Order: sequence, then C-alpha cells, then structure tokens
Amino acid sequence: MDFYGFYTGKIFDAHQFLGAHLTGHGTIFRTFAPGASRVALIGEFNDWQESEMMQVHDGHFWECQAENAAEGMMYKYRIYTKDGHCTDHCDPYGYGMELRPASASIIRDMNHYKFKDRKWMQTRSDCKNKPLNIYEIHMGSFRKPSQQPDDWYTYEELADILIPYVRENGYNYLEIMPLNEYPCDESWGYQSTGFFSPTSRYGTADGLKAFIDACHQNQIGVIMDFVPVHFAIDDYALARYDGTSLYEYPHNAVGVSEWGSCNFMHSRGEVRSFLQSAANYWLTEYHMDGLRMDAISRAIYWQGDPGRGVNMNAVEFMKHMNQGLKMLHPSAILSAEDSTSFPGVTKDASEGGLGFDYKWDMGWMNDTLDYFRTDPQYRSRDYHKLTFSMMYYYDDQFLLPLSHDEVVHGKATILQKMNGTYEEKFPQARALYMYMYAHPGKKLNFMGNEIGHFREWDEKREQDWNLLDYPAHQSFHQFMTDLNHLYLEHPAFYEQDFETEGFQWLDCHQEESCIYAFERLSKKERLIAVFNFSGSEQTGYRLTVPGAEKLKPLLSSDWTCYGGSVEKADEAAVLEKGECILALKPFSAVYYLAETKKTS
Repeated sequence: MDFYGFYTGKIFDAHQFLGAHLTGHGTIFRTFAPGASRVALIGEFNDWQESEMMQVHDGHFWECQAENAAEGMMYKYRIYTKDGHCTDHCDPYGYGMELRPASASIIRDMNHYKFKDRKWMQTRSDCKNKPLNIYEIHMGSFRKPSQQPDDWYTYEELADILIPYVRENGYNYLEIMPLNEYPCDESWGYQSTGFFSPTSRYGTADGLKAFIDACHQNQIGVIMDFVPVHFAIDDYALARYDGTSLYEYPHNAVGVSEWGSCNFMHSRGEVRSFLQSAANYWLTEYHMDGLRMDAISRAIYWQGDPGRGVNMNAVEFMKHMNQGLKMLHPSAILSAEDSTSFPGVTKDASEGGLGFDYKWDMGWMNDTLDYFRTDPQYRSRDYHKLTFSMMYYYDDQFLLPLSHDEVVHGKATILQKMNGTYEEKFPQARALYMYMYAHPGKKLNFMGNEIGHFREWDEKREQDWNLLDYPAHQSFHQFMTDLNHLYLEHPAFYEQDFETEGFQWLDCHQEESCIYAFERLSKKERLIAVFNFSGSEQTGYRLTVPGAEKLKPLLSSDWTCYGGSVEKADEAAVLEKGECILALKPFSAVYYLAETKKTS
C-alpha cells in the first residue's frame, strides 16, 4: 500500500492491504488503529482467545498471521485504548459480517467467483445519450418468502424473481438501496457498520456477484446506494474505533448527524482513503455499474445547512473521489442525491465541479408532486410549477426521481398524493408519469409505484401484489409497462436529454386551462407531448407545431385499455399550416410522432 497516499487521502486500494486476506497459508489480518495501546485478534480459528497483533510500518498499523484461519470463519479485533479499556470491533475493511445483532466479521475469498459478463462490461456506458430507466428497490421487501419480517430471499433467488419482472416492465437499470452491512432494519442500510461487507440478510459476497452477473447477462445495469457522509454509532464498528475519534469528528456540533449517526471527518486523509477504497471496491469486486451517493447536501454544507457555510474538506474529497473513480471506471454512473443549488455538481472535477454524472432533481420532484396534490380548481395559480424546472435544467445533468423517500413517513404513496377520489387518482397518476417520461432527464421509479401502491412502503413487508387483482391497478400497471417500453424504444425521449436542441416548449401559457405542450427531438424523430391537467375537457384547443403535417398518436393516458374513456386509435391528426384543433380529456396526456413535410 502507498502509505503516504493513505495518509493524504489519495488512494483507492486500501482494502487490498487492510482487512483479512487469504494467503494460501492461512490468513493475514491488518487494521489501522493509531490510538490503540494494544490490539489482539480473536476468532473461530483460535477459540476466540487473544492472538497478539504486532505493530508494523509506523506503528499505527497492526498485523497478525493466522495459519488455520480459513474462508467463512468469523473474527474480531480486540482493541485496547490508552486508558486500559477494550472493545471488540468488527473489521472496518472486512469483506463479510454476521447477521445482526451479531457483529463478527467473516473471512471471504474475493477471487472465488468468476464473472461471465465481459461483453456487458465492455459495452456499458454512462447513458448520457441513451435510455436510463431505473427501478429502485429494497431487496428485502420487493417479495418475501413469507410474512415474517426476517424472512428474505437470497441474492440468487432474487435474480430468478426480479430480473424477469424488470425486463417485462421496461426498466433497464436497477438501483438497490444500500447493500453494505447494517444493524438496524429501519435504517434501510443508510447507517452502516460494514462498508465492505454485503449484508448477510440475503447471503454471501459470491451470491451478490452471481446476482449482478445474471442482471448483466439480461442487459440490466445495477447501481447501488453508497453512503459517504455518515455511519452507525454502534461501538463494535467505526465509532471511536481505537478509543479516539478516528473516523468521526470529535465535537458533537458537527460530529452527529440529524439522524443521530456519526459524520465522517473528511478532512482526514485516512477517512478519504477508506471511503474512496470502499467505493472502488463495490465497482471493481462486484461489477456494480454505478453508485448513487446519499445525502450529498450534508457533505456540501456543514450539517446540510447552507447558513453554516460550505464544508470545503468534504467538497474537495468528493471532487477527488469522483475524479479517481471515473479514471478507474469511465463507464460507471455516479449520481448525487442533492437538494441544494450548489453549482457544478455534475461539472467535471477537473473543471472545478464535483464530478458526478447525474444530480437528482429534487426541485422537479417537489414541485411536480405539490402540483398534483393541489385541487384542480387552484392549479392555474400553480401553473408555472411545471415550467420552472426548465429554467434551471441545463445548469446540471439531472435525473428525475420518484424514490423511496416519497412514499414513507406519512408522505403517502405516489398514487395517494394525487388529488381527488380513488377513481380520480388513476388518470392523474397516468398523466403525471407521461409528463415525467417526456420531460428531459433520466428516470427513476421506486418499486410499487408502477402498480399504484396505496400503502406506504414498509421494509418489513413485501409489496401488495394482490392489488393487481383489481382492474384499476391492473390497468395502471399495464399503462406503466407500455410507457416504460415506449421510453426505451424512442430516442426522442433520451438522445438529447442534456442538449438544448432536445426540448422546445410549444405552449406554456395556458394558465387558466392548465394545458402544456412541448416537443422532444432526436436526430431521427420528433415527439410531441400535450397535457391537460385540469378537471375539465378542453375542446377546440389549437396546437401549433411548426413544420409538421401530421401528428400520429403514440400513447394516450385516456385510452380505455388503461381505464380511460377513449378507444385506442391510430388515425393521425392533419395540420393546416402547422396547426390543428384538439379535444383534450380531463387529466390526460397524449404523445404524438410528428410527420414533417419532406423537401425535394
């Protein structure tokens, strides 16, 4: 290991030196504990009796060789502090851990599994000019073998269940909520104790590799949530690891997050090297196709509060981490969950930006959902909540999320958020999703949204798949499936997501009637999207599409096959001098392909 690089926060491979590594003659264990007075290794291989670890290099690293320590065996480090106390810790760089409430690390052979996804890895991209339609899941509650909270499918079993569903429903990427080990189910993995350990809830490291390999062989990319901002407070993990604030800030004012967890101290090079190595580890060892970085606003600003100023150490860390990860994995996707207006989140780090590929557009999400919560008679007042996003859209490269955070903690599900009665919610949700998929930016939808889930998400229960026994939910699911496939098949939806030539307003000043119209363009097609978000039918609406002769219907949210009122029709609308008259049903959206007069 480059020790100078480790201390200065430059390296991405600390895990190849630290942790437990099989040697062919047992296992060598190493840990970084500069504040310890003594460190002992305990595990299954020595009957949990202390084996003395020796100080190496500059005395801040501790090392021990155990000849009878084999793959699958458990171990811990017993760390004695300067005041004589001791605590048994899991390995910060351990490749496996026990299921909570147990906390021992597990020796893993990371060279055992052989991937079969070379073609995928050689051809994958960051999807800037390709479709990126993400299905966000929590592995433990997509489906469950039983109603028991602690009963989960394994990684391999989920591959057989989840992959066909994702393909059939028209998604081309999965985003999985954190798979690092964590003690509290209710944290969903966002408060980690094992940054290098795939959670044992669903199996082993090889099981996760097999799952990702199967996804790739079915043309599905996999993004994982990664948390570089904070960690769990459990004393067996990182908190006061060597009796000092080794990973966290020593002062509670900035050391404790709003969730009660410990904030990483990004000013320390050792912490930077730890996090950078963890990020690289998931991309390298598991062939993850990207990382979604959680709570980035809490890294940009002290405690996430712009009033407290920018945390320049954390900002510089993110720049260096992202730049290094993109050098190592050019085609991997790095996205930021960031609700702030901090400039340059997706600007290249070499040009002063943070270096992410995508930023979650939280403003779009909040404005859009607020609009659809509003009684239709007041939507004229809020008309420009749906136009505002395009005023800042080109400042960054955005991803449009309707994520797990929007369907928990009393916020109601996406379908519930729609204004009106049970029957009125479905047409509005269909129109909402057509607005989302036509709007520039990549897409993310949380599991259950596609079937019109009515119960807020609970990590202990599987999705209410019995909803598909009800015609309204079955029709909505069919609509979402067709919309997803349409998105993947038509380049106008995605080819020029981040170029001004890819989007043009046709009409954004129908405040009283709540009508919107815009076009999306690719090199080969021109797609027209028209929306009526009022509760009244709008007859005699005059639409102008310069240069177009015909508008061929591509999709309508109001077709009877989706629970609407209009029979599906393929008849094109003819334009006279670029204009046509349309009748727009209440709470409806229509996509057209524009046929333009060819010049000889």
